Amino acid sequence: MVARFLIAVIAILLCLAATLLAWMWRMKRRAHYTLAQTFWYTINVGFNTLLWRTKVSGPLPVEPQQGAVIVCNHRSGIDPLLIQMATDRVVHWMVAREYFAYRIMAACFDALGSIPVNRRGIDTAATKQAIRLAKEGKLVGLFPEGKINTSGDLLLPGRSGAALIAIKAGVPVIPCYTSGAPYNGTALGPLLMRANARVTIGKPIDLGEYLNRDSDREVLADLTKRFLKEIAHLAGDDAFEPKLAGKISHAGDSASAGDDDAAGDPPAQAGENRATGNGSPASNRERGEADDESHRATTEG
Repeated sequence: MVARFLIAVIAILLCLAATLLAWMWRMKRRAHYTLAQTFWYTINVGFNTLLWRTKVSGPLPVEPQQGAVIVCNHRSGIDPLLIQMATDRVVHWMVAREYFAYRIMAACFDALGSIPVNRRGIDTAATKQAIRLAKEGKLVGLFPEGKINTSGDLLLPGRSGAALIAIKAGVPVIPCYTSGAPYNGTALGPLLMRANARVTIGKPIDLGEYLNRDSDREVLADLTKRFLKEIAHLAGDDAFEPKLAGKISHAGDSASAGDDDAAGDPPAQAGENRATGNGSPASNRERGEADDESHRATTEG
């Protein structure tokens, strides 16, 4: 009797394993994932379905080979995992470099093509990588707030890295809003917390009229506010008035998108040297791009 029971359990487990492998193979072929990406995305589907019970309003409105920049509010470290449920394409999220200190998370981020970003200072290399990926028809994800919002406000002041990257890459911006994501102040905590997460996908924002205006601070500031307004609209708050991080430049009637301690950031030349790996002088255009905090795309993944 016991032997029959064990045989039945083993048979069921083998059937489940075969079904899972068949599903993973189907996903790999349909989405052109690598084997490692298929593995991590399968785990992600499991967490979203069983633990976080995620519901998505619809798929990302972007063509299969089209590049785009995704912007979203930031309430939990798992926000990128929630939004991934809206597409079968790889989303290259810009993630704070310290998250790569966790081996499991680093393995996942590396497999998924995440872009590590320095939280302090000008990370020109990360910005260039994001621009290149978007130009190549890839999806790039950013959090304009720059960090997880633990305040009572709907959104924190925004940074204009998303606007810069989208304009230079010539791609649309897709606003998203997440709610109900678990967060306990730690990076790994949400992986053990049940939730009822929701993801609302907005309409693409065409930036065609702003091409070649990536050095215009006023344009970057206005677009950043527009992105935040669109996110607030998805949250059901059309009266929300967005703010920009950093100090307002009265001369240009715009705002930088950096931290309050932006004055302590290294100069543009140093940021460019880190990006190129040598000490050769940067071009005036590149120094202009890195001069303002708005050219930072720092996030907390």
